[in-house]
Amino acid sequence: MKALFIGGIKSGKSRHAELFALRQAKKKPYYLATTEFFDDEMKERIEHHKKQRKKRFKTLEEPLKLAKAIKKCDDIVVIEDISMWINNMLYHGKEKKIEKEIEKLLRCKQDIVFVLNNVGESVVSDNVLVRRFCDLNGIVSQMIAKECDAVYNVVAGVTQRIK
Repeated sequence: MKALFIGGIKSGKSRHAELFALRQAKKKPYYLATTEFFDDEMKERIEHHKKQRKKRFKTLEEPLKLAKAIKKCDDIVVIEDISMWINNMLYHGKEKKIEKEIEKLLRCKQDIVFVLNNVGESVVSDNVLVRRFCDLNGIVSQMIAKECDAVYNVVAGVTQRIK
């Protein structure tokens, strides 16, 4: 089973994805954190997520090799979040490996709950890197949604199943 929770920043998608995973878990679900923090504000965001999930998940941290990180997981995995992972891949010069890594993830036997920011409804940036990130985020969201059993759009803390 694969599910996607997509929504804007601070829409509530992570909280809803976590609750979904907790309901689906057979034992204790996994939480794969992808975010690398480079500044104090990002560190605060990470701390907020840690407090939100408490000790209800087994936490893994991996900024790049997601399929390898979940290979031995024996229960459902929340990947938080794919957009930050795309950012990491761009930052580390691994753009050409993005689609192949997503394909690997989608072939994994583990149940996965993907969390992804919807950045496609904003203005087109004047910055080439931001435009590339938005394009890749859109491509990846389509790849994941196509293969997921369920897709949920989260707006203002309200989740609506769209697939």
